[in-house]
Amino acid sequence: MRALIIGGVGGMGQGVARDLVKQEQVTDVILADLYPDPERLSKKLRENEKTKLVKMDVNDHEGMVRAFKDIDVVINTAGPFYKTAVPVAKAAVGAKVNYIDICDDYEGTEILFESEIDKLAKDAGITVLTGMGSDPGTNNVLVKWYADRLDQVDEIYLYWVVSIAELAGAAWDHSLHMTLGKIPQYIDGELVHVEGGTGEVAEQFLEPLGTCHVRYVGHPQPLTLPKYIKGVKNVIIKGALIPLWVDELIKEQKNTGFLGTEPVDIKGTKITPYDLALKLWESIPEGRDNGPQSSGLKVIVKGERDGKKVVYTADMVGRMAPGTGLPASIASLMMDAGDVTVKGVVAPEGCIDPNKFLSIFLGRGARIHQTETILSMFAPEK
Repeated sequence: MRALIIGGVGGMGQGVARDLVKQEQVTDVILADLYPDPERLSKKLRENEKTKLVKMDVNDHEGMVRAFKDIDVVINTAGPFYKTAVPVAKAAVGAKVNYIDICDDYEGTEILFESEIDKLAKDAGITVLTGMGSDPGTNNVLVKWYADRLDQVDEIYLYWVVSIAELAGAAWDHSLHMTLGKIPQYIDGELVHVEGGTGEVAEQFLEPLGTCHVRYVGHPQPLTLPKYIKGVKNVIIKGALIPLWVDELIKEQKNTGFLGTEPVDIKGTKITPYDLALKLWESIPEGRDNGPQSSGLKVIVKGERDGKKVVYTADMVGRMAPGTGLPASIASLMMDAGDVTVKGVVAPEGCIDPNKFLSIFLGRGARIHQTETILSMFAPEK
């Protein structure tokens, strides 16, 4: 298998590559990046005979199509995905090569599903698998795994936490962008739009994260999960950057206009407040608490089975790059093995066999803490 990773020298791209180079069936891992500096790569990847660095610009459609022609799968890890998911997917369709991304921006997902890309991919006989990271990605597969064990799914709650000690580059852009304006949630059987960064609740995560305050964020699952989990009434996703002071400061920046996207004139120079805030967030003042080198996920699925109420929960904690890169790597290997047969645009819950995926995922050393709670729906007779 020959894989090409867009954003290959970034943290998420290297997370994918580290797993792929270990697999016998993988012969080439091409790390494509706008800045293909070998010094940015880990020593093991830099010296691995399977890897190759190339320069690539996601705005160069024809250049990408030419580069994709001899590839088995393109894996897009170059965020922010509200800017990159559509152009890279279009190039993959043009080259008739299977595509995977780790898109966590709902705008990109919405366009992929609702534009001509879906039909073009079906006509080309390829799969455009979007959102195959950790969130979205692993948690979508877990939802499907639980849904397959229920007669009816009623509610899905997806929570995540990322420490700023793990944030870099485009991840900051996504982290600010996902709180702006009205963002999608699926509530009472309908897609609605709520104000990003609101709806704060305290949730317990595995150590070392502990209790974290999560809020509405703009991720794709409220758009995709109801397509595949029929009858679900609520799909809620909330996230947090920790320590808590980070989200509190972002909230204040949003309320005071520091995240505005309209240029303002300052002494004759047009400046976009959002761009300035984004640049300043790249440098945390010395001495500030950056949180643990760890991130976490929580999945809650509520439904019915055999006349009883059932609640499944799954918790994971670990480093962000491998946690995001490993699912994309596994999906690409499943795709190459013929285990992904759906053509056109699809989300993980629509094409990834949960049993196969989780077996491989756990075999790679991942750990999931799970609980199942069963409650009778009927009161006992008096």
